Amino acid sequence: MPDLLRRRIAASIAMLSAAPMASWAASPIGSAVVDVRRHGARGNGVANDTRAFQAAIDALPQSGGTVQVPAGDYLIDPVVGVQLRSRMHLAMSPGTRLLAKPNAAERAYVLNAHRVSDTTISGGRIIGERSSHKGTTGEWGHGVMIRASERVNVRDLHISHCWGDGISIGGTKVGAAFVPSRDVTIERVVCAGNRRQGLTIGRSRRVRVFDSEFIDTGGTLPGAGIDVEPDEGDIADDILIARCTVRGNEGAGIQLYKRVSDATVRDCLIEHNRGHGILTVGATDCRIEDNRIRMNVLGGVGVRPGTRSLIVARNEFDDNGPAGNSAGKKRGGKRHVTIAERTEGIRVDADNRYLD
Repeated sequence: MPDLLRRRIAASIAMLSAAPMASWAASPIGSAVVDVRRHGARGNGVANDTRAFQAAIDALPQSGGTVQVPAGDYLIDPVVGVQLRSRMHLAMSPGTRLLAKPNAAERAYVLNAHRVSDTTISGGRIIGERSSHKGTTGEWGHGVMIRASERVNVRDLHISHCWGDGISIGGTKVGAAFVPSRDVTIERVVCAGNRRQGLTIGRSRRVRVFDSEFIDTGGTLPGAGIDVEPDEGDIADDILIARCTVRGNEGAGIQLYKRVSDATVRDCLIEHNRGHGILTVGATDCRIEDNRIRMNVLGGVGVRPGTRSLIVARNEFDDNGPAGNSAGKKRGGKRHVTIAERTEGIRVDADNRYLD
């Protein structure tokens, strides 16, 4: 095994061992505390509270601080969105619900973290408007958008029924250069019933996803629970997905798609997805280890052209592959791991277990 790959594996193991303390070291934020209710938020599910949220955020001093959101139903206009800032914590109570106002926009975000740093979002729920969306096009109606930002932590949040993704992490173009997001942690988050993806990881470096659920995604392609797919012009590098449940998605459970390097999927339950449990296309230096991968319709792990230096080790596979067709007949044969042509350095270790 090349020395570089050994070092990357060792670094990933060390990071996983430290997972409970995995939030990136952030610059300290100020001690100021601002309550959205004191800036006019009603929380009755009828009044538009977008401006009140923004006023509370804008009232923080330069040193930053915490914006508290008491329990209530807060109507937020995603076309305007709540623009987060650096050195802030948006602290929602367990009884907080942000309700996306129905709109016809192709691109709209409930919470928008654009070019910020040292920002935390915690608690509560975001409920999207996919069932009442007024348009028919677009796929970018996200619950949380993180773009070109650093040291962002999203934790203990439930996001459902968005027109696009529950959470999208990516970069932006500044002049001739792409600026990726860096050092983003997703912890104890549930993304359920969103239309495009549960979580998209695009142009980024060092993203950690722990102890979260990505379930029942579907409505437009790719329909993955987690899609690691940077747009052209940049990469996604150093990604760790650990101890997550990925279930019941219309596409792949987890997709590692082109321009992805050094990604690890470990200790996850990946089941009942209508695509592959895990699909790799053109990814490099990745590891799929210690997962339970079961009852995925198209197969357990699908390795597609362009994939290089992939390790599949210590996974438990069960009943992946057979699916009924329109006549009710089943395709025979299990497809726990399938490897296409034009791949390189694919290692499927003998310590994988195949129950059926």
